[in-house]
Amino acid sequence: METTHVNVKELNVGQITADNIFSNTQYPIIYKDTKITYEHIHILNVFNIKDIPVYQQISENNKATDVVETTSIQQVEQVASFEKSYAYAIQQFKKEFFNWESGAKIDMTKIRGMAIPLIEQVLEDRSYIFDLNSYSNPQDYLYHHCIATGLIASIMAQKLGYEKGICIQMAIAGILADSGMAKIPAKIRHKASKLTPQEFAEIRQHPVHSYIMVKDLAALKSEMKKAVFQHHERLNGSGYPKGIMSDEISIFSQIIAVADVYHAMTSERLYSEQKATFQVIEMIKESEFGKFDIKVVNALIAIVADLPIGTKVELSNKERAEVMFINKYAPTRPLVKIIRNGEIIDLATVRSFYISRVITKSDN
Repeated sequence: METTHVNVKELNVGQITADNIFSNTQYPIIYKDTKITYEHIHILNVFNIKDIPVYQQISENNKATDVVETTSIQQVEQVASFEKSYAYAIQQFKKEFFNWESGAKIDMTKIRGMAIPLIEQVLEDRSYIFDLNSYSNPQDYLYHHCIATGLIASIMAQKLGYEKGICIQMAIAGILADSGMAKIPAKIRHKASKLTPQEFAEIRQHPVHSYIMVKDLAALKSEMKKAVFQHHERLNGSGYPKGIMSDEISIFSQIIAVADVYHAMTSERLYSEQKATFQVIEMIKESEFGKFDIKVVNALIAIVADLPIGTKVELSNKERAEVMFINKYAPTRPLVKIIRNGEIIDLATVRSFYISRVITKSDN
């Protein structure tokens, strides 16, 4: 395909870069084969870049704005559709959970019916997971946690290269991993104060209860049932219910484990305050080192921290900023530009604050 150099002032949304673009940086600020957006044009102006190489377009450039505007409307509609599907799933899952408390068996037809629309959407667009915590509340945390863990697990499986069928199975296993909590007395589940050793011992049995509930489900693969049983095991032997180590723990168990910890730590619970997304990523990578498969942790980091240039974020000091450059050696701490005053900050160097959340389509 032929290339040409275009003045940034004449650059059109939708044109595609023909080479990596640098600006006194070790890594490109915009990579080759990137489709130009308004954010990219803004970044080029911030870095005072006058022209860039792009592929010559065959289609009419004057259609680009119409395409962007149409896409914007579609994105708003998609967010509304996801929120509606998610609210329905929580409502239905809560009903099923109450049935399990009364001794009913898991109805996979209902579980799949409430989950598949959500799974399809997050596999198509991972940005939906950034809004999951905003839908939750401490009182209904358990139901939100089950659904969210499954959705995050499915995207992690996708990132690790598994085909769609396995990703869907991974989501269902993640959703059902805490089904055994229905067998734990409600007074223990909802206790806001510190658990006694006896109460904590009961909580640690929930993977056993979950496995008993899923073991006869024909629609769930045997390796997924094993993942449900093992999702609280840790590679260093510090987990439960068996305290097994390394090779005895399947990668599917690890996927659910990391998804479970990530959502739990980024959620507001009755007994724990919500932590910022990027802070949790750093904690999982550093303070939890040795407990999780590094491939699985890196998959989560790639999903959450590998933000496109131009992504809007909120920092822990409440300033809003946009991502200017991702440092592959510190992906949770990119170079950002403060929207209020245009100040550019390297979060890898300035460690007094961090990204607290990604500003998504639902914020618009």
